[in-house]
Amino acid sequence: MSKLSNSKRSVVKFLKMILLLILTQALFAERVEITSIKMEAQGKEVHFIGNAKVKKANDWLHAEKVIVYFDENNETRMYEAIGDVTFAFKNEMHAFKGSADKVVYDIAESLYKLKGKAVIDDLVNKRHVSSDEIILNMVTGAVDVKGSRKKPAKLIFDMEKQQ
Repeated sequence: MSKLSNSKRSVVKFLKMILLLILTQALFAERVEITSIKMEAQGKEVHFIGNAKVKKANDWLHAEKVIVYFDENNETRMYEAIGDVTFAFKNEMHAFKGSADKVVYDIAESLYKLKGKAVIDDLVNKRHVSSDEIILNMVTGAVDVKGSRKKPAKLIFDMEKQQ
């Protein structure tokens, strides 16, 4: 009997987290859709495992795993994508496409932190950046690149011909 009630509590807790995720997304102006092969609720986190895909307006992100983190008010505070991450992020002024081993999105700051084999193509300014760690600010369009001796930051761009 004890196992059954623990099982029911786990199911209720899982359903509450899913409902919370749906309600949290409904509060934002933009709808976020996340799909994956498997989904698990763990405390203040929901894990989307296997072929995870996130879609929000013109943005998309694909990864092996996506974790959605909630704060103490049960509001979505951060997304973390892990494993063969590819993405495209766009707003009125900026458009970026790229990849990394891991991408962390801080919702409050509108910052994307790319780690491990990070690559960003700035589609507006026609620039290509690669490094071990890149921080992308979607509000300003600023790209902070952190390299190392073994793997320096790299910027590739085309210069206009002078006449």
